[in-house]
Amino acid sequence: MEKKISEIKKEFQEAGIERFPDLIAEYEADGRAGVKSIISACQKQLLRLEEEKHRIDCMKEYERKYGEYRYICGIDEAGRGPLAGPVVAGAVILPEDCDILYINDSKKLSEKKREELYDIIMEKAVAVGVGYASPQRIDEINILQATYEAMKNALKELGVQPDILLNDAVTIPGIEILQVPIIKGDAKSISIAAASIIAKVTRDRLMKQYDEIMPEYGFRDHKGYGSQAHMEAIRVHGPSPIHRNTFLKNL
Repeated sequence: MEKKISEIKKEFQEAGIERFPDLIAEYEADGRAGVKSIISACQKQLLRLEEEKHRIDCMKEYERKYGEYRYICGIDEAGRGPLAGPVVAGAVILPEDCDILYINDSKKLSEKKREELYDIIMEKAVAVGVGYASPQRIDEINILQATYEAMKNALKELGVQPDILLNDAVTIPGIEILQVPIIKGDAKSISIAAASIIAKVTRDRLMKQYDEIMPEYGFRDHKGYGSQAHMEAIRVHGPSPIHRNTFLKNL
């Protein structure tokens, strides 16, 4: 007895994408328009998956280039530009056979996708380190030096000594480990992109906690960046303890 189209659709849905090729082969001779539509939709999903695998493979260019090193560590930061909150750095060593898909520059990902990838990276990475520099420290030594400090702190938290650092555009002073600064590295290196996700999610979560303490500033929405609503809140309420005073001089 011929299966109903609804039954075939349910079979594809329950099987998962890894079984699509087998199911497509099983039903491709079915001439019904509904079945053809199901197969076409699944073929498009498979095509998008292959395109994503290719994109991720391209993001491993630097990891392959320096493949003689055992522990390749990507480093990136989040929060250099905001008026409030710390700058946060992430350091990530991914396994050599890393199979995590959809890793990208954190700015190109939705908040939901960043949160999903954060958990996957934390689970699968060889090591993850996170470092901070407070608003007060930023005011004291300037944002660039504070960023370097946060990156050094992230390296200390790794628990594994990296053999080489892939950095997003910067060279960290006072580090003896070999460093490779890569312009727009968070879009070119899977290790740096993973570090950018860890740093961004960590900082965003922290800003949401600050929002619970000081809701009048709207940190949950703008994460400390200089939105119109944020600047108006500063004018009304004055700077908070987590504002960077050196960033407020021109307001």
